Amino acid sequence: MTRFFLLLAAALMFAATSSTTFAADKPNVILIFIDDLGWKDIGCYGNDFVDTPRIDQLAAEGLRFTDFYAAGAVCSPTRCAVQSGQNQARIGITAHIPGHWRPFERVLTPLTTMALPLDTITIGEAMKSAGYTTGYIGKWHLGTAQQFQPDKQGYDYSAVIGGPHLPGKFRVIGRSDLKPKQGQYRTEFEADLSVDFIGNNKDKPFFLMLSPFAVHIPLGAMSDKVAKYEKLAAEKKRELPHPVYAAMIEHCDDMVGRIIDKVESEGLTDKTMIVFTSDNGGLYRRYDYREAADDNVSSLAPLKGEKGSLHEGGVRVPLIVKYPPLVKAGTVCAEPTISYDFYPTFVDLAGGTLPKHQTIDGHSLKPLFTDPAAKLERETLFWHYPHFHHDRPASSIREREWKLIEYLDGTGDMELYNLKNDIGETTNLAEKFKGRVADLKKKMNAWREDTIARMPIPNPNYDPKRAHEWWSLRSGQPVDSDGRKRFPPTEKDL
Repeated sequence: MTRFFLLLAAALMFAATSSTTFAADKPNVILIFIDDLGWKDIGCYGNDFVDTPRIDQLAAEGLRFTDFYAAGAVCSPTRCAVQSGQNQARIGITAHIPGHWRPFERVLTPLTTMALPLDTITIGEAMKSAGYTTGYIGKWHLGTAQQFQPDKQGYDYSAVIGGPHLPGKFRVIGRSDLKPKQGQYRTEFEADLSVDFIGNNKDKPFFLMLSPFAVHIPLGAMSDKVAKYEKLAAEKKRELPHPVYAAMIEHCDDMVGRIIDKVESEGLTDKTMIVFTSDNGGLYRRYDYREAADDNVSSLAPLKGEKGSLHEGGVRVPLIVKYPPLVKAGTVCAEPTISYDFYPTFVDLAGGTLPKHQTIDGHSLKPLFTDPAAKLERETLFWHYPHFHHDRPASSIREREWKLIEYLDGTGDMELYNLKNDIGETTNLAEKFKGRVADLKKKMNAWREDTIARMPIPNPNYDPKRAHEWWSLRSGQPVDSDGRKRFPPTEKDL
């Protein structure tokens, strides 16, 4: 009898602790996908100005990646990579849709695919096939026509929101039943919808992708938060980040806090993986359509470059993963990882199957969750951004600590960096290590052939005097240096 009670007690103890010892068979997955958030914009990555206590707490309770990359230097390419599990060069969404145009430059850049093809099996469809209820909230930017929206791409619940942050200037596209409160800030509204989705689907496995418009320009935030950072900037004699931009980051932190609180209040903490990242690097500068002028918005130091560039500032972004059954609190991983790794990771955790006839370029990150010092079975990552934006058209490859950037504007320029010793990409080693350059370029050429990457071609209308001009692909009119109209844009343009 004593033996029976000992066995019973052991069984009860196992049942009581198993939820925190073993991963759920089908854990919920929440992917929080911030827009234009830079690598050092939050406290746990070194920002000493903006308050991000909930994001920092997420990192303290989970795994923080130091060398995680957005698949693209701008939004649509990275979003394509997340949805498809592929490097976006395979699909041809290599610029933000519809992209920019410099008709008098040395080269003509390729047109981007204008929507995520419907025959692409998205991560939403893969998770749905694995028995998940799927939801998408926020910015989509993978096709404007109704047939290309998330509800046609595997998402049971879809709330695509258009327009900027300013109250009264955004709306849920195609849904009259979802409306913000009077004067509500967009990030608050996106959090409202997400909290409701979690509550409505708490009794079954769900996958939610929350893609807020923040911290994308135009700058807009609640006045009390702006005043807070204006005062702090004056006290610390700090010019950057811009007080409105700082307030927008804190709005995102508030949103993350609400998601975490809802998960905890529903008793889902040990059944839910929360993933926090960004779609591309941050911005140095912003455009204020009310003043029609550019101002500095943030500093990406020590990283070089910004959104629209293949330097580290344009593609290296935060990644935090919290999932207590697998991820040890307060851990850090330096293995190079990238946006299209999410697809096989989520499907792996869901116990699903990857598409048989669709190339999946990503690798499951599950081995890194249990052992952050582990290495994935790959040596190289590739980027292809054959467009003018905040830099020249380029491709790049990272092979462990080495990174090569090849410019595709007809100049033949090469840049080689050792990121282990030079994270700021301050010293171009291309002339010193010509053999390394040749080896990496050979691998990059082979990869571009494999993906059938679209390349720039010589421009018969090249005009050095007009090469600096930007024109809109949408309107066929000249635009400013950041690809926006020279006059105040309409809501459609934003």
